[in-house]
Amino acid sequence: MKISKVFLRYNNSMNLERFIENFADLFEETDTDTIQATTRFKELKEWSSLIALSVIAMVDEEYDVEFRGDDIRNSNTVEDLYKAVSNRVG
Repeated sequence: MKISKVFLRYNNSMNLERFIENFADLFEETDTDTIQATTRFKELKEWSSLIALSVIAMVDEEYDVEFRGDDIRNSNTVEDLYKAVSNRVG
């Protein structure tokens, strides 16, 4: 049985708190409680190009949005990433 994209979008609807949780889950060594909307993610010790690729994959999987490296480069905080994604959610 296939789950429709509409159902997935409803269940994965954009909200900042859930986005922060999804983002924080990508980190293994960083205390996820320290990641907030205002976190300057590029300053995190664990931030790397691999995590950036993981962010792109997470956004595609969770929100069905095409996200690119430029979107990450143009963002400074986790909330900036959230806004870039939420602007594209249908």
